[in-house]
Amino acid sequence: MSHHPVDPELARAASALPRIDRTDVAEARRILANRIVASGRYDATDDGVTIEDHTCTAVDGHLIALRVYRPHHRTNMGAIHHVHGGGFIMGDLEMSHLRNVEIAREIGSIVVSVDYRLAPEWPFPTPVEDVYSSLVWLHDRSDELGIDPSLIALHGVSAGGCLVASTALLARDRNGPPICFQFLASPVLDDRLESESSRRFTDSPALNRHDAETCWSAYLGSIKRETSAVPQYAAPARVPDLTRLPRTYISVAELDPLRDDGIDYARALLVAGVPVELHLFPGTYHGSSAVQGAEVSRRERSEEISVLRRVMSGGYAVSTSDLKQKTPYTPPHDVEGDPSHV
Repeated sequence: MSHHPVDPELARAASALPRIDRTDVAEARRILANRIVASGRYDATDDGVTIEDHTCTAVDGHLIALRVYRPHHRTNMGAIHHVHGGGFIMGDLEMSHLRNVEIAREIGSIVVSVDYRLAPEWPFPTPVEDVYSSLVWLHDRSDELGIDPSLIALHGVSAGGCLVASTALLARDRNGPPICFQFLASPVLDDRLESESSRRFTDSPALNRHDAETCWSAYLGSIKRETSAVPQYAAPARVPDLTRLPRTYISVAELDPLRDDGIDYARALLVAGVPVELHLFPGTYHGSSAVQGAEVSRRERSEEISVLRRVMSGGYAVSTSDLKQKTPYTPPHDVEGDPSHV
């Protein structure tokens, strides 16, 4: 890895990362589960936060698990809707549990995490429809949860960033729940993988080009990657009209094949008139913020808290006119991933 300038404090962690073969989904999930256990998730304290388990109903009747984090000392009435990463094929509510506890405790906001269904068993559009259904649930129960419906922000990491971006587009086009902000951390955005960083990082730590190709193929299922058949809601970078989307923050890692897609999406949002902030963290790789001992990771995590705290302070709340009664939307049933057609 000498030709990739990994931050010195991240280099040891990068060299120790287990190789995850994403073509073997069962093994990939097992490795991730072991890493979650090793992270101390099950030994950590939830002091200062009450955790509740809920469910919401997907468009096909499936019950989606949700986890609600209530800080004991709330400083605002907002809610952060978190969508975990895992390349569309891995991850669950445990994956981001520790970070969600920290965010709820440090910001004083309710955090809601969604356990969307995974590819390849459930390809597009099921994962994004699950996330959209959970957003509708959160908005519809704002009174019950004690949430200001004008202060709901979406927060997604990696593949979760793709699902957040797609959900924001669906909410706009379906006249759905208003979203005040979207936070996209190292987001997956473009199945074509045509950028310079996608071509360059074929052996980068944690995620390389082949990994990204594998994850996209799993997510798209029977839809062939890199063709005009790929729906725009599956790959947000394909959407030509990005107007009327919420204010956005995008962070990218320098040594990540997804880097340039995030930068390009930020530029496209800016051209569309969407307020956007972009931050590239030097010497980092995909998911390296989990290496908490590194100074650059502390900066990245501190930046995340700072941005979300600013959002939850109310300065980016949507206007009251956007909170009017919405017309319910019923998605088509002849879509890939609908179990009634399996």
